[in-house]
Amino acid sequence: MTEALYSAAILRLKLACEVPHRLSDPAGTATRVSPVCGSKVVADVVLDAAGCIAALGLDAARACTLGQASAAVLMQVAPGLDAEALAATRQQLADFLAQRTAEAPEGWAMFAPARAHRARHPSILLPLDAVIAALAAASQAAA
Repeated sequence: MTEALYSAAILRLKLACEVPHRLSDPAGTATRVSPVCGSKVVADVVLDAAGCIAALGLDAARACTLGQASAAVLMQVAPGLDAEALAATRQQLADFLAQRTAEAPEGWAMFAPARAHRARHPSILLPLDAVIAALAAASQAAA
């Protein structure tokens, strides 16, 4: 028997991102919308002096269950990461979902059942894409 795509762990995480978590004075903001399902994620970032995420705000209230759950994981693991580390995490997650690697990035192992559902992969990656874009916006604003 295969694991359920919408496990209890995924549903618990989803609840954490049903309410938007926005920052009042972000250094960078970006919005990403999935062309597949229409999910929308807005990301706000504040950077420390080293260019790492000091504060993260995510509005994933209009994302699907998997997008909201992924956003909740990201809220936990992103602080302290810089753009390069976050991009590496995104690549590792994409490789895990596509079954090119057996190891999920820290926090994302519960998404293993989604590996069999290729159309759901962009929803899981959407919050990371939004934060990476927000980091780029912050970098441009600082230049």
